[in-house]
Amino acid sequence: MNYYVIYDGNCNLCVTLVQLLETLDKGKLFHYAPMQDEQTLLKWGITAQDCEQGVILIDGNEPQRRWQGSNAAEEIGRLLPVGSIFVDAYRALPGMKWAGDRFYEQIRDNRYTIFGKRSSTYESAYCADGNCKESKS
Repeated sequence: MNYYVIYDGNCNLCVTLVQLLETLDKGKLFHYAPMQDEQTLLKWGITAQDCEQGVILIDGNEPQRRWQGSNAAEEIGRLLPVGSIFVDAYRALPGMKWAGDRFYEQIRDNRYTIFGKRSSTYESAYCADGNCKESKS
């Protein structure tokens, strides 16, 4: 089973989190495409307006199954080994999902101000289309 993570390749925080996932997963479950890769986005019918809502996770076996924003972050966490224990506990706590969604929105909307913007787009070695370019750290 493969999942595709569409992330902001110009966002320092986003790239750091993708690099952490790369280290944990080593391309076994997740493949990545930056939101700046217009050809890949077009292939999946993802618009610039879609990208404004944050990270997107696509089920590779059923591409119509998608998660976005904090829901995508939770699903990524749930798919990691033992991650479902933590995600389920988080979701079970009253008010946490609502608070987490608001927190995600604040970070998403202010990510460049808080964490900075990269001078070049990061492209994962575990790219979505298999024709990976040289990764730029």
